[in-house]
Amino acid sequence: AGGAWGSRGMEAAAGSCRAALPAWWGLLRGLLLAVLAAGCCRGNSVERKIYIPLNKTAPCVRLLNATHQIGCQSSISGDTGVIHVVEKEEDLKWVLADGPHPPYMILLDGNLFNRRVMLQLKGTSRVSGLAVAIAKPSPPQGFSPGLKCPNDGFGVYSKDYGPQFAHCNKTVWNPVGSGLSYEDFDFPIFLLEDANETQVIKQCYQDHNVPREGSVPEYPLCAMQLFSHMHAVTSTVTCMRRSSLQSTFSINPEIVCDPLLDYNVWSTLQPINSSGKVDPEKEVIIVATRIDSHSFFWNIAPGAESAVSSFVTHLAAAEAIHKASDVHSLQRNIMFTFFQGETFDYIGSSRMVYDMEKDKFPLRLDNIHSFVELNQVALRNDSILWMHTDPVSRMNESVEVQVRNLLGILSNSSVGANVTLQEAGYSQPLPPSSFQRFLRARHIPGVVLTDHKTAFQNRYYQSMYDTPENIRMQYPEGLSPEEMLEYVTDTAKSLAEVATVVARALYRLAGGANNTSAIQADPKTVSRMLYGFLIKMNNSWFQSIIKPDIKGILGDVPQHYVAVSSPVNTTYLVQYVLANLTGTVVNLTKEECLNPEKTPSSEKEMYEYAWVQGSLDPNSTSRVPYCVRSTVHLSKALSPAFELRQWGSTEYSTWTESRWKEIRARIFLVASKELEIITLVVGIAILVFSLLATYFINAKADVLFSIPRDPGAVAY
Repeated sequence: AGGAWGSRGMEAAAGSCRAALPAWWGLLRGLLLAVLAAGCCRGNSVERKIYIPLNKTAPCVRLLNATHQIGCQSSISGDTGVIHVVEKEEDLKWVLADGPHPPYMILLDGNLFNRRVMLQLKGTSRVSGLAVAIAKPSPPQGFSPGLKCPNDGFGVYSKDYGPQFAHCNKTVWNPVGSGLSYEDFDFPIFLLEDANETQVIKQCYQDHNVPREGSVPEYPLCAMQLFSHMHAVTSTVTCMRRSSLQSTFSINPEIVCDPLLDYNVWSTLQPINSSGKVDPEKEVIIVATRIDSHSFFWNIAPGAESAVSSFVTHLAAAEAIHKASDVHSLQRNIMFTFFQGETFDYIGSSRMVYDMEKDKFPLRLDNIHSFVELNQVALRNDSILWMHTDPVSRMNESVEVQVRNLLGILSNSSVGANVTLQEAGYSQPLPPSSFQRFLRARHIPGVVLTDHKTAFQNRYYQSMYDTPENIRMQYPEGLSPEEMLEYVTDTAKSLAEVATVVARALYRLAGGANNTSAIQADPKTVSRMLYGFLIKMNNSWFQSIIKPDIKGILGDVPQHYVAVSSPVNTTYLVQYVLANLTGTVVNLTKEECLNPEKTPSSEKEMYEYAWVQGSLDPNSTSRVPYCVRSTVHLSKALSPAFELRQWGSTEYSTWTESRWKEIRARIFLVASKELEIITLVVGIAILVFSLLATYFINAKADVLFSIPRDPGAVAY
């Protein structure tokens, strides 16, 4: 009886084991999936072993206007090619004809980055992309990817107004301009900003891609992959229409491009009601300059001569004139204006004129007494500053009288200074300038101050080489960042002299009768601004004058591209520097400063209030914040074409920037096509074998994993 019970017990146990097999097999498969998942989680470490990312790069992106697309893009999955280093034009022969492994990714020496070479590469399918190494020193012959006639067609001169001056017929302002920024390339182009990364690429090329003893280099080869696929195509008209349709009919619209936009910065010497209207009989002198620049590569726009030299001089002049004791009793008011987006067909100035015409701005065009614009002023020859006027409007007798008065005051203000002002000539047209947009609307007496009589002195206009070195900024060796901030360079002294002359002239124009010797621009302030706007934004002075909630804008390397997100760093900093230099510190608490409408004496409609970080307390690591009251305001710098939905406009700027998903670059070793195919076939074979093996094992699991019966067991 006992033996029979034992036999039945063993059979029951064996049956129970067989019943448990599917569950056991499921557990095994679960463990295998867990291992695979862990492998996927560790995939990024495998990727790091295969690829070397290039982290310090700047892409060429796609911009669009009413009729064209310009810039560069990659395919949707990125473009790949074998690296070939081109350091002289003879090296191009390998890429364009001889090399056996096309397509190629070219590492191009900065001195060869010119229109002639680029058009050769544009016309071949053997090139998949380009990485440009910055030339050091800057190309001695100059380099400007901008147009020879900047903003052509959007200034004042046309077939109806001064046709003899239209399209730069009289003067080619930027003779070095190659127009490269306005070409359309169907392959990606990146700028290599880090010399160390450039050297890594060259070393990889030397190790793997250089032909040995005349033989063709063998696999594996060093390759590069660039990702910069752009969503917008054809023109602003096309991309804005697509974006508009998406916004209208889609719950999750996919916007493909955005208008270039930001804010203009403006303030007045005497406070005005920013939400009201200036009395029609009140005259205002406008002082203007641009604050944006551009280059071939996205957000690489140092703009030392093309923008920074002028707006720093403008800021210094604004500070200097505020020192005059009788500024609040002057006959005429002065408006200090800093325009954004001027590089792209006068976005900022055209918007301000539009707002004045539509009564959307405190001033009207009729309030403007005269116009003084600071253009490129840092590269003067023999300390001469040239005064440019419009010969067409001066044919009007009343305008001529006012222009003559304006020129006389400017010239007299330079007496005794190290700056000589000379008239460029009655028959000389205006250079590219914001003043031209105001002249399109009304004959206004005005002058544009520049360091050039005809063609630009700046050989690096709208390029990555328009750096502090271009305006001869030099510092002694061994200075700390704080010492560089305070060091007064010769460039700062020179621009301070220009600011002094301009400030004294503005005082006279506004009706000031006192001695102007007290009106003096501070070279130390100019030095601080040049350092902050050209070398390092994240410095102690800028930290002390901005609001705590925007301290994140202080990046290391300043760039002055207008972009599509606003306000950009430059706009914020010009706003707070101007407030610091022309405003006053008021005794208000943080709560009162942030909510001035609650304080009866604040005159909120006349002033702006800002609670700024302040300097570090010498005895601690905390700051001493304070409240600044100023007349500094922001106004929108978005082309009227987008307000009016006239995306094909020829009257206003229509520039947009394409959106993209990712921008990145990396290098790696690539195997031959044959090896890749063999690897793929073997991998597929292993996969098929694994699937078949898994299927058969699963199908025969009850046989393969069953427990055999004990032959010694006998049932009775």
